[in-house]
Amino acid sequence: MSTKHPKILLIGCDGQVGWELQRSLAVLADVTATSLCGSYGYALDLLDSDAINKAVAETEPDYIVNAAAHTAVDKAESEVELSKQLNAEAPAQLARLAAEHDAVFIHYSTDFVFDGQSERPYREEDPTAPLGVYGQTKLEGEQRILATEATAMVFRTSWVYGNHGHNFMKTMLRLFHEKDELKVVDDQIGAPTWSRMIAEVTAQVIGQLHSGVKHADELKGIYHLTSSGETSWYGFARQILELSGESCSLLPIATHKYPTPARRPAYSVLDNSKLSQMFRLSMPNWSSALKRCMEDERPTS
Repeated sequence: MSTKHPKILLIGCDGQVGWELQRSLAVLADVTATSLCGSYGYALDLLDSDAINKAVAETEPDYIVNAAAHTAVDKAESEVELSKQLNAEAPAQLARLAAEHDAVFIHYSTDFVFDGQSERPYREEDPTAPLGVYGQTKLEGEQRILATEATAMVFRTSWVYGNHGHNFMKTMLRLFHEKDELKVVDDQIGAPTWSRMIAEVTAQVIGQLHSGVKHADELKGIYHLTSSGETSWYGFARQILELSGESCSLLPIATHKYPTPARRPAYSVLDNSKLSQMFRLSMPNWSSALKRCMEDERPTS
């Protein structure tokens, strides 16, 4: 068991998950936080390999936590190279550097690596078949990370929301004020997952590793990390509306009536059993987590 305060290099602290990670990790480590534009922490250009090398060398971290990504699913269809650089190439470089510095590497991926044809929650070992550029580049990132010598853990999550950043919950809350009626897709099924829950689970994992309860070299691989339960975007919107106390008429529609540049998986619920059993963690139901989130604080920009 180590009594030394670990050092963590947090990449992407201005995103939904990164914002929450700053809070969750601060209680157990010395955190150096970076963001793409320097709006929080200091600026780290993930398109600049020399800058990445320098950040790791100067920090000498025990853990590198990468919460940065190109997550604009529709824009990714026209920004293929940028998506590849942020979702695959930069993470692979970070993983290689983690191996060189004997640091544990933690990275986040997505339910979009699957095609949505399953009739049960996806397990980590199920075949992947992404439908668009975002999922393709995130899958490439997973593969390139795990091909390095790094002690790396990849956490796949889904339908991330929270009180910081851009997400479905905040969009719905804004539209409830602006619209009397909204049409929401009801035939895509997934698990809405609060960004703070992702951050808190990550902190729990690092805490167990640092205390010696778990040994990182035995844990390399992919884990699913989402809320339990499932719903549609329409069901998610209805719950947000109910908790908000706003008045708006919600109408369920089929995916084909709301065309987007990128195809979405029709079913992308992930099975959390591996993570739960490995770290003795229980994932809250998406509905109860949403209630906690909306009671927590006013959304930020």
